[in-house]
Order: sequence, then C-alpha cells, then structure tokens
Amino acid sequence: MHKIAILSRKGGAGKTTLAVHLAAAAERSGQKSAILDLDQQASAAAWSDLRADPRPEVQICQPHRIVRSLAALQDCNLVIFDTAPHAEVGALAAARAADIVIIPCRPSYFDMQALDAVLDIVQIAKAKPVAVLNAIPPRGQSAAEARAALASWGIDVLAPTLGQRQAFVHALNSGLAVEEYEPRSKAAAEVRAVHTALMHRLDGLRIADTGS
Repeated sequence: MHKIAILSRKGGAGKTTLAVHLAAAAERSGQKSAILDLDQQASAAAWSDLRADPRPEVQICQPHRIVRSLAALQDCNLVIFDTAPHAEVGALAAARAADIVIIPCRPSYFDMQALDAVLDIVQIAKAKPVAVLNAIPPRGQSAAEARAALASWGIDVLAPTLGQRQAFVHALNSGLAVEEYEPRSKAAAEVRAVHTALMHRLDGLRIADTGS
C-alpha cells in the first residue's frame, strides 16, 4: 500500500482537487484507492456523495483513527490523506503515516508564504515532501517562477503541473474526475502525468527502503 498525505496551510491550494483526482486516476489505472478525509469541511466526502460510482472509497476520518482506518484498507493500493488547512494535529498525524507528503502550491506570493508552517510539520514528521504546482495560468512565466522559488526553499517540485482549467470545476461539481468528465482534455492529461510521476516516485522510495 502506498500512502500519500496532501498538506497545505492555505485554504484553496487545491488539496481536495488533487486528492480526488489522484484517487480516481489510480482506479482508472487498475489500482484500488481510498481517501481518508481529515478535513472538517469534508469536501472529498461531499464529492463522493455526488457519485454514482462508489470508487474510489472516501471515508471521513479523525486523526486518532488513522491507524485503525488504514488497517481496514489493507486491500487498497493507494490511500490518500486529505487534510484541513488549519489543523496541525491532523496534518502531523497524516504526515507521519504517509510514505510521501504532497504540497499543492499555486504560483502566488501568498501560497509561498504559507510554506513555512507546512515545512515545520514535514520536518517534525521526518517526512519526504514534494510540491505539485497547481492552477497554473495558460500564459506567462508563473510556473517557472514558482518552481525557482520552491527550489530556493530546498523543496523538490514534481515536473508535471496542473493548469488553471474550468474542467476541474465542472467535473468536481458533477461528482466526477476530469478523466471521467472530459477524458481527452488537457486537464485529464495533466492528471495522468501527475499520477504517473508520483507513482514512479513512490515505487522508487519503496525500492530504496527495501534496498532491492
């Protein structure tokens, strides 16, 4: 089982968007996935309630129940923790339980300023962080500038990015992922690229941990 914690101390960074799309992409690739929704707003659970398809499974979870919840999901290939922006206990518990911490980050000054608190949690949890650039405008140099800023912080940045696309909004409002809503869209291709890159990263970590 691979475990991903999605952390950001800023609301609107795209945590739930990334969580549900990674889980849906895993399902479409033949894996079984689940989301543990640690956010009091329960946005991932609300998205799941809109769906006709019960997969990926979404469970509302309290931080102290993470270990028990994971034990009940042993048949899953991927479990994603969707955390709240202002809940240190939940974020720390998720980071400690995860194989990798994903930090979704929009290319804005305010998102960059929110990184300090996330990195504090990552350091305490002794977790492996990687940033995913999200809501990238279709024109301009904002992605390159954000990538350079994150690198100056010493934060690893995933090569694929997610664009600022209405397909994400329309899909989520319908209880779908963009691969289901518009499978041939740029948004769907971006999700597939992010999912593939993260799976390669997780597989690499597992090989390194086992020494094989």
